Amino acid sequence: MSNSIEIDFLAIEELIQKAKENSFRAVNVELITLHWEIGKYLSEKLVNSRKGDKIINDLSEYLTHKHASLKGFDKRNLYRMLRFYETYYCLENEKYLKNEIVGLKMTQFHLIDNYKSVILFLSKITWTHHLEILAGCKTLEERVFYIYLTIKERYTVKQLKRQIQTSIFERFMLTDIEIFEGLKSLPQSQNLRGVFKDNYVIEFLNLPTYYNEKDLQKALIQNMKDFILELENDFVFIGEEYKVQVGIHDYYLDLLFFHRGLSCLVAIELKVVEFEPEHLGKLSFYLEALDRDIKKTHENPSIGILLCPTKDAQVVEYALSRHLSPTLVAEYQRKLIDKKVLQVKLHELFELYENATQTPTI
Repeated sequence: MSNSIEIDFLAIEELIQKAKENSFRAVNVELITLHWEIGKYLSEKLVNSRKGDKIINDLSEYLTHKHASLKGFDKRNLYRMLRFYETYYCLENEKYLKNEIVGLKMTQFHLIDNYKSVILFLSKITWTHHLEILAGCKTLEERVFYIYLTIKERYTVKQLKRQIQTSIFERFMLTDIEIFEGLKSLPQSQNLRGVFKDNYVIEFLNLPTYYNEKDLQKALIQNMKDFILELENDFVFIGEEYKVQVGIHDYYLDLLFFHRGLSCLVAIELKVVEFEPEHLGKLSFYLEALDRDIKKTHENPSIGILLCPTKDAQVVEYALSRHLSPTLVAEYQRKLIDKKVLQVKLHELFELYENATQTPTI
């Protein structure tokens, strides 16, 4: 078979795949719309009916006996549709971001502010994704955040569940803005807060009590799929112990990635001790070598990440204040952070912000 014929066949294959994706999207829009409308009907009936929740039992029994072939309309699922509608119906009339901190942190997302876009937005993920979000999240802001994230990163249900369990929303909201000061030299710096985190959870490594940098590196390589998920899906792994040559000497980067969205190399140096200012010197050297000898002309300056088990925020601030290379100092957690602890911290942050922005009465 000639190459030209294979190319023609590939074009047909792409058309078929695109048609399948379009069909799935169309079916999903209809399914989400159906669940929304049923939820809306039940919500309105519950307000106006004296029967209370009995209306849901009656509808379930009616559909079960009248249309025995219908699946997914038992009492439990009808309650889910009711909750689905009552969770998101407010998006029809107003923007969901009522807290200014949340609004500031999520400016990279396109806000919803009209009825027509609500169903389209909700139908960009599957009903199973929605059930996971409804079960695992407490606030509207948190739920909308995970919908956006699932759309952006194309998460499977399993990946979404893991992200909720590791409290990506709370960690994102609590990210220390000061850690981005060292990244200001990048032309796309305004977009970096949605890419890099202040804290990474690597509970999937199952590291022993005592370990060294080689153990950490080996474990990350063996679990690269999970590590990419924790980083962000736009990261493409290039290599471990990546060699750069300067003069007659060879040097080796712990991990090297390329970020498609930022169009730049990302060098990660691993530490098993608390952050020290001298760690930056070696990483800066690596970034300079990457930019001079490895980076392509159309790519942006390379970014460095120092991944440490602990850090002192003030030490980091001092160390980065005159540091010219775009560098981030982030912590990693070997165990899942208690979601309740993060929620308490987030609540305290909101209260502090509200108190600080209130106009004093005379």
